[in-house]
Amino acid sequence: MRLGLTIFPTDKGIQPIEVARETEARGFDSLWFPEHSHIPTSRRSPWGGRAGAPPLPEFYWRTHDQFVALAAAAAVTERILLGTGISLVAQRDPLWLAKEVASLDVISGGRFMFGVGYGWNHEEMEAHGVDPSTRRKLVREKILACKALWTQDEAEFHGEFVDFGPAWAWPKPLQQPHPPIVFGASPTTRHFTQIIELGDVWMPIEGRFEIEESWQRLQAEAQAAGRDPSTLRLGVFGAKPDAAHLAHLAEIGASWVALVLPSLDRDAALATMDDYGKLLAELG
Repeated sequence: MRLGLTIFPTDKGIQPIEVARETEARGFDSLWFPEHSHIPTSRRSPWGGRAGAPPLPEFYWRTHDQFVALAAAAAVTERILLGTGISLVAQRDPLWLAKEVASLDVISGGRFMFGVGYGWNHEEMEAHGVDPSTRRKLVREKILACKALWTQDEAEFHGEFVDFGPAWAWPKPLQQPHPPIVFGASPTTRHFTQIIELGDVWMPIEGRFEIEESWQRLQAEAQAAGRDPSTLRLGVFGAKPDAAHLAHLAEIGASWVALVLPSLDRDAALATMDDYGKLLAELG
């Protein structure tokens, strides 16, 4: 199992270049950046879409653009995997998104992990012209359109939401046929259906969902759908930083975990990395 880090990189905390250098120098395996384009002040949607959630933390509206930040991280590292954790696909133009993913994969030397999700902030989606009720179908079409652009010399796509005629789009990703597609999503049947069709990794947030039994269910559903379960992998965002617990996640089949760093305080982020470094040594 690979031990990585995730952080909302903000204007107030440790900056993307420094956190990337420190992540690699300290022996961690991956670095994941989330995203929000903005946060509408109405706050109609509770944090994470969960009723009764506490107020939304400030770092949600202070985060850097994730692809700009990851490109900067790629330029100053050589080994670590770099991932979107996650990219709000419904809010992004698929033609630009496919190019951003492919460009980052080439620039990083094939180290990119394309984490995707459906989003929870309805006001944010609506500002992008997205109907929250159809966002899952929209995400599916946009990922399919991206796959066409990554794998075909002359790509076209005709769907309910995405429609474009034959087109040239380069660069193509360095990883073939494309970077791993990592779904950060709750363990529902609807989400598992799309992961089985489109994804390579299921990477839920720990503490919000039951993982072990859901992972077993995802594998069973893949088998029933005719997909080899061994072609799916498990990751965990926000894993509990405890050696025994991390060892258990490895035992149930997790390939990656991402431990959370503080977003608004550089010194706190570095101190937290020091603490996590002890886990690296303990886990070998």
